[in-house]
Amino acid sequence: MKRMLLLGLLSAFTWAAHAQAGPGFGIKAGLNYNANGDYFESAGEAARNPDRNVGYHLGVWGKVGNDIYLRPELIYTRTKSDYEGDDFNMSKLDVPVLLGAKVIGPLHVFGGPAFQVILDTEFDGISINDVENDFTVGLNLGAGINLGKLGIDLRYERGFSENEARFINTNITQVSDSRVDTRPDQLILSFSLKL
Repeated sequence: MKRMLLLGLLSAFTWAAHAQAGPGFGIKAGLNYNANGDYFESAGEAARNPDRNVGYHLGVWGKVGNDIYLRPELIYTRTKSDYEGDDFNMSKLDVPVLLGAKVIGPLHVFGGPAFQVILDTEFDGISINDVENDFTVGLNLGAGINLGKLGIDLRYERGFSENEARFINTNITQVSDSRVDTRPDQLILSFSLKL
């Protein structure tokens, strides 16, 4: 009896996994647990490391292939980092181009470059227009499962090259040339739906 139940569960799990398998497209959304790079208030001061915060993303994806596949995505991402009470907010368009492989049943792994276009940055209420490079490249690595038309994946994203945002920080006692490293360093939990 246990063997029949186990075989039935395995069959149902495998069938559900194939519903999002194969070529197709869909929508996705989820949460990011992220931090950007260090914050330098002036040339002589030590860097402040950010506290991690939760952001969000939403977008669309396409998939070509089955056991080995190519999955490009177009995602709007909003991140937030906290530097000892000062918030750094960034919105960007991400275009990951992922190469993946089915491992067993509904489990798959993937990785690939993520091209990023920074749309907007703001540090503690100050809009920052002087980002070194609006276009950057990062890396996504992760794993996921497909259950019917639903998919869940967890990935790690890291920016490759330094990309600083510069701004003039003025307060009553001093004026300083401040910099924030805009490279993402984040865990991304996504939920997808095949249409």
